[in-house]
Amino acid sequence: MTQMICSPSKYIQGKGELSQLGRYCALLGAKGAYAIVDPYILSVYGQEVADSFERAALPVVQHEFRGECSMEQVEQLIGGLDLGIGVIVGIGGGKTLDTAKAVSHFAELPVVLVPTVASTDAPCSALSVLYTEDGQLDRYLHLRRSPDVVVADVDIIAKAPARLLAAGMGDALSTYYEARACRRSGAVTEAGGTGSIAAFALAGACRDTLLAYGAEALRDCREGIGSDAVGRIVEANIYLSGIGFESGGLAAAHAIHNGLTVLEECRHVLHGEKVAFTTLVQLMLEQAPQEEIVEVISFCRMAGLPFTLSQLGLSGTPEERLMTAAEASCAEDNPMGNMPFTVTPQQVLDAILAADRRGQQVLEGDC
Repeated sequence: MTQMICSPSKYIQGKGELSQLGRYCALLGAKGAYAIVDPYILSVYGQEVADSFERAALPVVQHEFRGECSMEQVEQLIGGLDLGIGVIVGIGGGKTLDTAKAVSHFAELPVVLVPTVASTDAPCSALSVLYTEDGQLDRYLHLRRSPDVVVADVDIIAKAPARLLAAGMGDALSTYYEARACRRSGAVTEAGGTGSIAAFALAGACRDTLLAYGAEALRDCREGIGSDAVGRIVEANIYLSGIGFESGGLAAAHAIHNGLTVLEECRHVLHGEKVAFTTLVQLMLEQAPQEEIVEVISFCRMAGLPFTLSQLGLSGTPEERLMTAAEASCAEDNPMGNMPFTVTPQQVLDAILAADRRGQQVLEGDC
């Protein structure tokens, strides 16, 4: 089977990189830029963005993005584009960046992404996750190519709430275990081929970096310090996880996350927070070694990530409701089929309940 690995044309990470954004866009040959920006980021950094483009002598329109990453929003943004725009820029969190990628895809324009949080691995992938206007998963939009440039400013990311960095760690935590499952099954990844040595190595480096630097990075992030540890976790959450999941493959953890989106009770929980729990569920499905399960729960506990149903807002949820999520996780368009064995909704439900019991044991001190 053909192996494939995808990545952004250029990944740039450092301190103060936002001030260079206009120059990076100009290097693409663009004559004008359309920036889709989170409201908070626009209010705090909008002038810095404008100054960066002015220094590069490149016109920019900054659009405040409010709403869901939905096809409806994407179509509205495309309809408002000026014909002179040469590059789409996304500045903000995962949904803003996924929206920018989708707009660039349909407008057939290059895209530059500036993640201002490291809460997901969305910036590096050739994929936009689209939702309905009420927050349910709609579909994965496969893009023609990876982002042209990703610019990660560690100083900005370090000033974001530590919960967002932790959520990114939860999302990144699944990368190795899902890539391993795909490697065992020979599944075709989001990149279009089977997982390569390089992709699996990046997935492993992602896990190792999280375990080695996660606690220190969270401490520094709470102080707003863009330390070396924060930089390492930013790279793990965005780049290592982004390439690792796309070219290494998704499996049960993200399939079950997608299933959980049908439950309104946990829609307030961040993507990476749900994925942290569903990573534990995948390990239960696989009957993974106890030391691996303990390691994942310990990491989640350190990072303040959910490892019980109660922590997801699903305390007391009837089993039939959980079965609805389990059935959705096994839908044909979900990556559950990438597991190295056939998985049924009943097995998913059993694994969810087993993960919850194991997590409760830890909370009660009966490890």
